[in-house]
Amino acid sequence: MSRRLAAILALLAAAVALAAAVLAFITDPLSVVIATGFLLIAVGAVWAALTHRGPRRAVALVAVAAALVGAAAAVLLHGGREAAVLAVALVAYGAAARRATRPDIQRARAGGRRPRTAGAVLLINPRSGDGRAGRANLVEEARARGIRAVELQPGQDLKALAEDAAETARVLGMAGGDGSQALVSEVAMRHDLPYVCIPAGTRNHFALDLGLDPTDLVGCLDAFDADEAVHRVIDLAMVGDRVFVNNVSLGAYAESVAIEGYREAKLRTMARAAPDTLALDDAGFDLRFAGPDGAEHPPVQLLLVSNNSYRFDQAGRIGSRPRLDAGTLGIVAVSIRSGVEASQLLALQAAGRVQDFAGWSEWTAPSFTVDSPSPIKAGVDGESLEFAPPLNMRSVPRAVTVMVPPGERPPAVYGLPTASSLEQLARLART
Repeated sequence: MSRRLAAILALLAAAVALAAAVLAFITDPLSVVIATGFLLIAVGAVWAALTHRGPRRAVALVAVAAALVGAAAAVLLHGGREAAVLAVALVAYGAAARRATRPDIQRARAGGRRPRTAGAVLLINPRSGDGRAGRANLVEEARARGIRAVELQPGQDLKALAEDAAETARVLGMAGGDGSQALVSEVAMRHDLPYVCIPAGTRNHFALDLGLDPTDLVGCLDAFDADEAVHRVIDLAMVGDRVFVNNVSLGAYAESVAIEGYREAKLRTMARAAPDTLALDDAGFDLRFAGPDGAEHPPVQLLLVSNNSYRFDQAGRIGSRPRLDAGTLGIVAVSIRSGVEASQLLALQAAGRVQDFAGWSEWTAPSFTVDSPSPIKAGVDGESLEFAPPLNMRSVPRAVTVMVPPGERPPAVYGLPTASSLEQLARLART
C-alpha cells in the first residue's frame, strides 16, 4: 500500500469515527453524557486506589468496577451500533496512520553492487529485545556486507568492547536497546566516529526518533553504506558523567523502577509503591529545582528531562521528538493533586492537549539541575540508577554524526485522531 493511499484511508477512518460519535450524541445525548461521566469517575477512583492503602483502596477499587460497568451499560443499551462502528474506525485509523508514516527505506541498488563498508564495526547484544538480533540473523547479514560483527558475551563490558573497536573502526554501530545505544554513542562521540543505530532492543525510542524501522533490522544495516547513507549530526545529553539518548525520569516512576522485583512484576510493584510516590504530601522523595521563570518549582510527582523536546500532541502516547539537533533539554514537570485532576489530565491527553492541564509545566534549557536532601533515584533511558545530589544534566549539541539508510521519514502518527495528526496525514494525502 502506498503512503498516500494509507493517509487517505486514515483520514476516511477518522471521518467515520467522528460521524459515529456525532450520531451517537444526536440519537441519545444522555447516554453519551452518562457514559463519559462514569469513565471520569472511574479515573478518579483509580487515583484514589493508587494513593491509599487498606480499606480505602478496597472501596476505591469497588468504585472503579462499578463505574466501568455503568459506562459499558450506557453504551451497550443505547448506542451499541455506533460504539462498534467507532471502535472499528479507530482501529482502522491507527493501522492506516502507522502505515502512512512508516519509514520508506530505499534498499534497491543498481546492478546489485556491494555496499562500501570498509572499517565498519557493529557491536551486537544478542540478549536485547529477547534475542531480536539472533532472529534476524544479524551477525551473518552484517558479515555478508563486509561489516565486522562483534557479539557481546556474558560478563563482557560493553563500553570496554566499544573502546577496543573504536581504535580501528571508521564507523561504529550498536545493535541493542536504548541503554546500549547511549554507551556506544558516547564512545563514538569521544573518538569522533560516525555512528549507526540498529534497533534491536525492546522499545527502541531513540531509533524511532531517528526515523528507523525497528521491524527491519537487516534493512537498517544499509546505514553502513558510505556511499548511500544519510549523515545527520545530532545532540546527545549528559546526566552527571553519563550520556543519555532519550530521557531521564525522576519522581514516582523512578522510585518504582528502583524497587527490587520491578522487572518481574511491574504493575504490582508500582501499585505497591504508589501511595508513597503519588500523594504529594507523603511522597518518598523531595526534588528541588527551578522552573522556567527561575523561581523554585512546586513539588511534582513526575519530572522528565529529555535530550531535545518531545511533542505531546498525540493522544495515547508519550510523544516523539521531531528534532534531535536543537541543542536543548526538554523539561516536563507534572503534579496531580486529586482524582478530579487525574480525570482532567486523562481527558486532555486523549484530546492531544495535555499541555493545557493546570499541573503541567514544560520548557527547554541547555542545562538543568535537581537537588535533594537524599540520593536521587533516576530512570536513565529505562535503566534504574542512583545519583548523589545535586544532579546536573546538560545538552551536548552536535555531539555525533549518525548514519541512517536513505529514504523518507515523515514524523510518526500514533494514537487517536488529533488536529495535528490529521493535518499531517492531509499533507501526505496531497503528495
